[in-house]
Amino acid sequence: MVRDRLERLLGTRVDGLSDLGSSHAWTLHRASLADGREVFVKAASASPRRDGAAASEAGVFAAEAAGLRWLGEAGPGTPVPDVVAADDHMLVLPWLPSASPAPSTAERLGSELAALHTGARPPSYGASWDGFIADLPLDNTPDGRDWPRWYAERRLEPFLRLGARHLSPGDVRLIERVMADVEALAGPPEPPSRIHGDLWSGNVLWTGDRAMLIDPAAHGGHRETDLAMMALFGTPLLDRVLAAYDEAAPLAAGWRARVALHQLHPLLVHVALFGGSYRASLVEAARAALG
Repeated sequence: MVRDRLERLLGTRVDGLSDLGSSHAWTLHRASLADGREVFVKAASASPRRDGAAASEAGVFAAEAAGLRWLGEAGPGTPVPDVVAADDHMLVLPWLPSASPAPSTAERLGSELAALHTGARPPSYGASWDGFIADLPLDNTPDGRDWPRWYAERRLEPFLRLGARHLSPGDVRLIERVMADVEALAGPPEPPSRIHGDLWSGNVLWTGDRAMLIDPAAHGGHRETDLAMMALFGTPLLDRVLAAYDEAAPLAAGWRARVALHQLHPLLVHVALFGGSYRASLVEAARAALG
């Protein structure tokens, strides 16, 4: 099924296809093509989703392809792969051989991420396409308001509703306190940046001489969000990344104290996806955000 669909999409023979496992509602593959290329393939799974619906949602692949292309438009040095092809059932990217993280690669990532965030800024928060984070819908409706209210209403509140069944009433009230005080907690105003939007360590692919960013939930957002997400699950050599970033595009005073605020959204996503195992981390981050 994957081989046949891939051959139709690319218009070339697939000489080899390796299964790499699965992630959320899709399967992952490495393919060797008759024209000599090797590609990475993300394909819709035939298995049912948590809600019982079919896993082949065109929106997920369209959103990822749109996000990669949009991030790439920031400039030739943007560390994202080209999109080889995409349709309603699969996304095809160049195969990128992995390597161990190195200090020079981390420093390059920091400077390239700073260039992405500060160059070719979008006019508003959100994006022009419907978003997803993992396989959950992400409200990307373009919004010209300041970041704090946008973040509370478009990122925190929807995922608090999704995850509330795994939280106590006190937990919910704690997040609601953050939302109510978000203007005071958010720090100096920042214009929108092109951000990856889901930049945990698994979405940083270390190659020979640079790190590439994959699986985005891209949109116009706050640049501190990407950095906070990198800290959430232990990105290698993060101190080197942050030092190079801050040298290229200095961060506003107090940014370290705001890391927990920016981590609330991905933690709420994890509560919604995986349940109460992320509750303690969420509550700790909310308390830290409130100071």
